[in-house]
Amino acid sequence: MWVNRRLREAVRPLSEEQLRKPLAIGQGSVWRTLTHLLAAEYVWLEALLGNESPLLPGDVPGKLPGNQEGEEAIISLDELVSKWEQLDERWGKYFDSLTDNDLDELVYKTSTSSGRGKRLGTRRADILLHVCTHAQYTTAQLMNMLRQLGVSTLPDTMLISLARNEASI
Repeated sequence: MWVNRRLREAVRPLSEEQLRKPLAIGQGSVWRTLTHLLAAEYVWLEALLGNESPLLPGDVPGKLPGNQEGEEAIISLDELVSKWEQLDERWGKYFDSLTDNDLDELVYKTSTSSGRGKRLGTRRADILLHVCTHAQYTTAQLMNMLRQLGVSTLPDTMLISLARNEASI
């Protein structure tokens, strides 16, 4: 959530053209990368809460999460930020309810990638780790996109910086 907030702040000054400019990395544009990050976090939270076939509203089934090619697609950065802030609140409530024993439980989700359509069980702890590593990987792609767009002041998204920041509070 800390990194995502920094990314959202970093893209605010971009024009609509810059947000959607095709780039040969990641999801192909800043916009598509942001919607993919949001969708990944949405889909996995839904799975953790028991929805085995989650889909971000606005996404078309059978395509990469965050495609936003369907009805109710997110159309503006303000809307995306608002939905992301709501999702952050849901994650916060989920974390507050989580116990150590919950971490070893299997969570079932229908795969949208390898073994498409196959019901797979994964330990809750492994899903949480996956959400974090996926976000860090995709953040690196987004940072590269921002560099390509000429953004001179990039946000610090290093997890060590988050740890240091929290230690000083």
